[in-house]
Amino acid sequence: MNKKNTVIFDLDGTLLDTLDDLANSVNFALKKMELPPRTRTEVRNFVGNGIANLIRRSVPEGCDQETIDRTLDIFKDHYGEHCNDFTRPYDGINALIAALSKNNIKMAIVSNKADFAVKELADIYFKGTIPVAIGEMESEGIRKKPAPDTVFKSMELLGSKACDSVYVGDSEVDIQTAANAGLDVILCSWGFREEAALREQGAETIIHEPLELMDIIGL
Repeated sequence: MNKKNTVIFDLDGTLLDTLDDLANSVNFALKKMELPPRTRTEVRNFVGNGIANLIRRSVPEGCDQETIDRTLDIFKDHYGEHCNDFTRPYDGINALIAALSKNNIKMAIVSNKADFAVKELADIYFKGTIPVAIGEMESEGIRKKPAPDTVFKSMELLGSKACDSVYVGDSEVDIQTAANAGLDVILCSWGFREEAALREQGAETIIHEPLELMDIIGL
């Protein structure tokens, strides 16, 4: 891999462990709708394609669209208030971000999470170091991952080129996103997918500790 000057990160499962807050909000919404709860492992497997798909996968099979929509609205309201109850950076992430910043590496976050939550969490944990944070913005004509739109938008805002950029994520959606954007991709093993599953999806470069990224991008 050639030396890179830009790193574009996925958020959930890559930079932040958001699973408990996501699972709590999913189950709050399901309980309000008198639907059966989901386990933490089930929610872990459901994330990656945006919150609408998360809820669609979480409700029982055969639910009508009205039920799905009402459950999604309850989830969004609850998650908006509780998106940072148990969320935290993965071990080693703060050291990685500091090291990248010290080396003048440009950074961005792109996520299928709701844009308001992405910006809120980025501001809480990475203010002053990661200036660009883009969430789900399909209402503004920016398609969610694995479409490359959020990656292209982040590179535009950073003034970066694809050949100088690398994408870091934790799921099959991230593999597809990087391919669609024409970027090299690095997968992390600490996120929402098991390493074996990532290998099955074609992942070639997998890191097990955040600071391993430094060597791979030539620092």
